[in-house]
Formats: sequence, structure tokens, C-alpha cells
Amino acid sequence: MRPVTTTDHAPAVPPHRRLLPLIVPAIAVGVASSLLLLALTEVSEQLEGVLWEVLPDAVGIGRFSALWTIVVLTATGLAVGLVVWRVPGHAGPDPATTGLVDRPMPASVVPSLLLAAVLGLAGGVSLGPENPITAANIALAAWLGGKAMRGSRAELWASLAAAGTVGALFGTPVAAALILTESLASRPAPGALWDKLFAPLIAGGAGSLTTVLIAHPTFDLALPPLNGSRWVDVPAALAVSSLGALLGMAAVYVFPYTHAAFRKIGHPVAAVTAGGLVLGLLGALGGHLTLFKGLEQVKVLATDPSGWSSGQFALMTVVKLAALTIAATCGFRGGRIFPSIFVGVALGLGVSALVPEVHTTVGVACAVLGVLLAITRQGWLSLFTASVLAADPHALPLLCLGLAPAWLLVTGRPQMQLHDDGTPLR
Repeated sequence: MRPVTTTDHAPAVPPHRRLLPLIVPAIAVGVASSLLLLALTEVSEQLEGVLWEVLPDAVGIGRFSALWTIVVLTATGLAVGLVVWRVPGHAGPDPATTGLVDRPMPASVVPSLLLAAVLGLAGGVSLGPENPITAANIALAAWLGGKAMRGSRAELWASLAAAGTVGALFGTPVAAALILTESLASRPAPGALWDKLFAPLIAGGAGSLTTVLIAHPTFDLALPPLNGSRWVDVPAALAVSSLGALLGMAAVYVFPYTHAAFRKIGHPVAAVTAGGLVLGLLGALGGHLTLFKGLEQVKVLATDPSGWSSGQFALMTVVKLAALTIAATCGFRGGRIFPSIFVGVALGLGVSALVPEVHTTVGVACAVLGVLLAITRQGWLSLFTASVLAADPHALPLLCLGLAPAWLLVTGRPQMQLHDDGTPLR
């Protein structure tokens, strides 16, 4: 046996020496991720004002009349279809086959992807900005980071950009940490968990702080406080979270069939335009609150729940869930988290209106939990979002109990994401 030399076992680099050089890149990526999100939001809101205020006023048509809703969403489908067909990069891969955090795509795809996202957000499509802005930030961070730090891994920049973007979207790095914790759990690697989360948490903190300082976002729905837990809240939490999960799973099971139907159309312009027409008809049926990503609209619902009947809440719930499914399968670029929140809020308010014994906050939080679990399969993110909406510490134990039956209903079953051949992930 040959003697061991100093070159056989090179001394391990102490963790602090590996982590310290990541602080500045993490801050830079987090801030840049937030700024791109804010720019995307500002541009889409300006275009939204033109489409839904300036133009209908100019031609003398009601801003959210059935006719104008159908026209705008059909035209939005045509515009997005043209981007997917003709603009270099083609707005990225089929959105039905992508998740929230994926591998970096080529940076050349980013302009077309962001253009398609802006058009969809402004046109009233029932999707949020989370998927396209996360994919764009990951692509740009991997491209620029690889040039700035030769030899660095693309996975590092992807995790920083994902954390910075999610932190910016939710206004807190906690959401980013929870999502990345689930991701890291599925991809075990050596080293302490907090060593792996060190740089992403800094990126998430920088991204969320930038957004908070500039835009002051809030998820507070001003729901009535629980004022302590009641025994009756336990079966309510179990039942409503299960109902939300079942409703979400209904959309998940329909997802591959609607995707196959639009794929049979063949041409992207025709497919997305047809999807826009269907969304316009759904918007005319459900009303203007069922349009757009849904974050501002849920605040309107929560401000005066007595302004709608349980039947009206049920209609908005079904219409929004159908619009989400159509938009995500016909070719529009966008995320499913924020529309799912609207579905959960409308469902929870409807349950509380139908069964007054179900506290409004319990109904809303548990319904959001169940719907998000079914559509995202992100347990921590679903629990976090529901607890933030409730904004009441008494709701957290109920949500943890409600998560159990909801998770049993969704785990191991098809996901709202497809393989390239159209079969669902599990």
C-alpha cells in the first residue's frame, strides 16, 4: 500500500470561504429579478389601461361589457399566437409542460417570452406573471452569471434567480425558502441545508425588499379575525380544504384533454386565438372579476363578501378555474398560482355564505390551501399562502390539520403539468 500524501486528501474548503463570495452575486441577482418583475408589471398595467379604459371609452362601449370582453380576449389570443409563431424564441416551450422553477432556457427566448406574458396580463388572461418572469430571470442570470464568473454552475444562478423572483412576487423571502427547500429535498446533495439555502435566501431577501420598497405589495385581505379557535372550526377546516383539493383535481384531470384539443388545431395562431375566444366567453359569463391574474380581484371580493350570493361565488369559482385551465393549455404564457388563489377565495367565501357556521377566514384560507395543493403540489407554498391570506395565528393549526386530508387526495395523482407527449406528470 502506497503512503498517503498531502495531494491524496486536499483539505476541504471551510463553508464560510465558499459562501462569502456568493453574497454580492446573490444580492445583485435578487435586486435585478425584482426590477424585471416590476418592469413587467408596470408595462402590462399601462397596456391594460389602454385596452380596458382608453379604447372602450373612445369607441363608446362599456369597459367590461360582454362584447368588449370577448373582443379583447380574442384579439389578445391572436397577438400572443403571432408572437409564439413568428417572434424569435417563440415564447419558450409549451407552457403546459413547464413548471415554476425549471432549468435555464436560452437567453434568446426571453424577449418573446416576456412579450407574450405582457400581452396576456394586459389582455385579461387568467394567468399570473410567476412562471414567465421566473423563467426569464433564470435564463438571464445563468447567461450573465456564467460570463461574469467563469466555471460557475448554471444551477447556482438558477437557484439565485428563482429565489429572488419568488421573494419579489410574494414580498418575502420565506416563500422562496420554502419552495427551494422542497426542491432540495427532491435532489439530495452533500452539505448542510442552510449552506445550500444561504445564497438563495440572500437573493430572496434582496428581491423581496426591493419590491416592498418600490411597490409596497400586500396580500392582506382584511378577513375577520378568528378571536381564538373553536371546536366547530376543525371539521370545517377538514371539509373545506378537502373540497378545494377535489375541485383543483377536477381541473388537473381535465388538463390533458383540453391541451390535446388545442394541440389538434395545429397552428399556434389558431390555437391561442381560439383559446382567447373561449376565455372571452367565460369572462362574459363570470363577470370582470374573473378576468386577469386575480390578485386585485380577490381583494374586491373579500372587502364586501355579503355583496354576492353563494350561487354567484360558485359561478365565479367554476368560471375562473375553467379559464385557468383553458389559458394554461391553449398556449398563453403565465403562471397558475395567483388564479388558483382567486378560485380558493371565491370557493371559501361561497361556502361561508352557504353555511354561516363556517367562519369566513377558515373557509377562505382552507379553500385556498386545498386548491393550491392540487394545482401546484407545493405543500409549503400552499400552507404559507393560505396563512398569509388569513393573517391570523389561530388559523395556522387549522391549516395544518386541513392539509392532511387535502394532501392525501392529491399525492401520487396526476399533476397540472404534462410531458412533451401530452401525458401528465405524477
